[in-house]
Amino acid sequence: MNYTSTRNNTLSVSSSFAIANGISTEGGLFVPTDIPKVTADFIESLVPMTYIERARKVLSLYLTDFTDEEIDEDTLGAYSTGFTHEKVAPLVNLHDNINILELWHGPTCAFKDMALQLLPYLLTGSAERMSDGKETVILVATSGDTGKAALEGFKDVPGTKILVFYPSEGVSAMQKLQMTTQQGSNVGVCAIKGNFDDAQTGVKTIFTDPAVKEKLLNNNMAFSSANSINWGRLVPQIVYYFSAYADMIASGQIVNGEKINFTVPTGNFGNILAAYYAMEMGLPVNKLICASNANNVLTEFINTGRYNRVRQFHTTVSPSMDILVSSNLERLLFHLSGDNSEEIKALFSALSEKGEYTVSDEMLMKIQKAFAAGCCDDTDTKKTIGETFNSYNYLSDPHTGVAINVYNEYRASTGDNTPTVIVSTASPYKFSPAVLEGLGEAPSSDDEFELMSALDSISGVPAPAKLTELWGAKPRFTDICEKDEMQGIVFSMLGI
Repeated sequence: MNYTSTRNNTLSVSSSFAIANGISTEGGLFVPTDIPKVTADFIESLVPMTYIERARKVLSLYLTDFTDEEIDEDTLGAYSTGFTHEKVAPLVNLHDNINILELWHGPTCAFKDMALQLLPYLLTGSAERMSDGKETVILVATSGDTGKAALEGFKDVPGTKILVFYPSEGVSAMQKLQMTTQQGSNVGVCAIKGNFDDAQTGVKTIFTDPAVKEKLLNNNMAFSSANSINWGRLVPQIVYYFSAYADMIASGQIVNGEKINFTVPTGNFGNILAAYYAMEMGLPVNKLICASNANNVLTEFINTGRYNRVRQFHTTVSPSMDILVSSNLERLLFHLSGDNSEEIKALFSALSEKGEYTVSDEMLMKIQKAFAAGCCDDTDTKKTIGETFNSYNYLSDPHTGVAINVYNEYRASTGDNTPTVIVSTASPYKFSPAVLEGLGEAPSSDDEFELMSALDSISGVPAPAKLTELWGAKPRFTDICEKDEMQGIVFSMLGI
């Protein structure tokens, strides 16, 4: 399995190269040159397996320069500890043939753990092959959950340093506390005055600046990324779509070969793109339903073919989706263009220079064959949280609330009763104020832990220990910088 760049299709590199480097030198994203195909027998073989066994089998199709022994050790290290549910990513039946895939039973209570518990193993293994003994510097832009999951995954990993930037007013209080109290001798965290798109743009600019890379080389360092622009972040996410399908077979809800839908709350497009790869591999999928909040740039794009980032930015109760530039969409468009890197460069040059682009009618038709899209605002998100709890005794976080709302609207408007998996991306306790409001309870305090206690009492759903144990923790990292100061902050954190 080789990889190329979305902006230079003449490249052909190994998975180790793609993971160690994170992003291609011309700014493109690494993608597989061929998407592996699986058979019905392959899917059937997953049914009796544990999550770790399923991960080994799926990952081996993509990480062909890793030995079987390495993949065995890496998946065991990633998923055998730190997850509080024995199934790692359990499937919960909401009602009828509608299911919730819970991806937040890891150490930071968010779906990013599914990839970021594995990425340190993949990255250090890749770096050993590719970096000639250089220290790996991992830059992260986060809209909330990636930051903590990456910090937790890479803390005290030898040969690495990790630096995280987050929007100062664009994450929940619990997300901020998780990041700013992070322990580890190789970690750094800084808030920026701006939104996630500003942080992501800043990180990409630093990544691709030749002078910055030269300075790192002179100090025996090299950049990599823990954002979903890194293939090593994306490939583990493919696993849980196969796992959910296998669990639906095991529960008797479907037979092997029957198509299902996935509804995915979506910001940077990585999570739903992993579902697309699974579909292209041969997982029987009818429709991928892209759920957005008030920042509905993806909804408009999937419905019209026009991507326009020049619009009002909304700070919402589902902050991990507060994104106007969805980086991983570039990977999808590359595949749908027939691997045409010139077309991709033209589209994203237009996005950079004019703030928008429009794809061809042919490409839009391909997008709409696989995807549907919808969005909802904070009012409807909170309403859905309350209705879901009252009807099914299921407590969801705001991102999952968006997904449930969009799915309900999709089903009502299309009449599509295909068995469906709704992807749940975070514990409700990471967003206690919004969830309480959804349950009809006005938050009575600004104290995050008092609100968690109130939510626990009202819902009867216990708060995760990984969050309650933060009570009384003092932030280590309190710096805030302007977005044009990020490069200097990187150098300062690295001591160069």
